[in-house]
Amino acid sequence: MSIDALRDLIPAYGKDISLNLSSLASETVLNDQQKWGCFVASAHAIGVAPVVKAIEAQAAAILSPEALNAAKSAAAIMGMNNIYYRSLHLMKNQEYTTIPARLRMNVIANPGVDKMDFELWSTAVSGINGCGACLDAHEGELRKHGVPATQVQAALRIGAVVHAASRIIASETALAG
Repeated sequence: MSIDALRDLIPAYGKDISLNLSSLASETVLNDQQKWGCFVASAHAIGVAPVVKAIEAQAAAILSPEALNAAKSAAAIMGMNNIYYRSLHLMKNQEYTTIPARLRMNVIANPGVDKMDFELWSTAVSGINGCGACLDAHEGELRKHGVPATQVQAALRIGAVVHAASRIIASETALAG
């Protein structure tokens, strides 16, 4: 399965999402590892089987095994961190922000790929999961290291479109079942 096969699963009402998948797969603002890592991390963050399978199938021909694993790791660690830090941000009692998280996050320090690629993937997943604190932290790291806003935006666009495609396919699967 590939992005084109995934697009075939999207009905007419999702035409814009299908077209966006196609254009983002051809995106040149990001290099191939950055782009396909965003696709993989986003798909795993949402976890809709046909989307994960299609994106991983195409990404496997592009990403090294280490990069593929790192993209999945970005989805996994952000799945935890986005909930934890979003909760702290939403709570009125700021005492919780002064208490150490005591959660293992070793992969952030040593993701197995270029740190800025991992930060891009973490940004895409944080956008999907709606964690403003994590978005600010990852975007800040990216910008501090000279990553242009256009690349950060591309990662967010990939996350948004993969999310929309996943929701459509999950809904259509529910109707068919």
